[in-house]
Amino acid sequence: MDAMKQTIALVDDDRNILTSVSMTLEAEGYQVRTYTDGESALQGLTAKPVDLAVLDIKMPRMDGMELLQRLRAKSQLPVIFLTSKDEEVDQLMGLRLGADDYITKPFSQRLLLERIRALLRRNDANRAEPTGVAAPASVVRGDLSLDETRHQCLWRGADIQLTVTEFLLVKALAMRPGLVKSRDQLIDAAYGENIYVDDRTIDSHIKRVRKKFRQIDDGFNQIETLYGIGYRYKED
Repeated sequence: MDAMKQTIALVDDDRNILTSVSMTLEAEGYQVRTYTDGESALQGLTAKPVDLAVLDIKMPRMDGMELLQRLRAKSQLPVIFLTSKDEEVDQLMGLRLGADDYITKPFSQRLLLERIRALLRRNDANRAEPTGVAAPASVVRGDLSLDETRHQCLWRGADIQLTVTEFLLVKALAMRPGLVKSRDQLIDAAYGENIYVDDRTIDSHIKRVRKKFRQIDDGFNQIETLYGIGYRYKED
């Protein structure tokens, strides 16, 4: 999708951040919608969806955590969290609630722009129609079925709602069952090369993925942890 047609929502009660980041994104060809609190953002994003949202955590009327929970009940919109440097608990909690990525304040606008571009690329690539003799759009492993063109994950026929990052992690593991993927390999698969995220980010995403599958099947144990090494998808 062309950046000119993509819309980014910025949700932050700091109007200086809204103004400066909006100018940066608009200069790159994105359309921008801004909100100063979570409640108005929820109403606006529900009525008129966007391509990606950047959410601050601490806001009046409804904070970023609650906003993310409400959004996740309705869609798998790509979300980047903004957190303060010393708010590690908030970062991990945001990931467990379903954020795709986070950036700590104070932040470089160049870094934020790179993360937005990367997440949009991943989202677009994940939904793109297959062409020529490219890799198959579907992955089937026993009771698991992944359809990239529909961004659909099924477990025993039941739909599992995954974020972009979660879908790419499950795909990376299911493509090579039985083989261990290190956290660095999973970071590359889910975020792309040259983007640094903490190892605990992957752990948080995996925990959330397992939780989603166990809501459908409490015996789900296909994603195995090899402590100190990484993760693997159990062979059938």
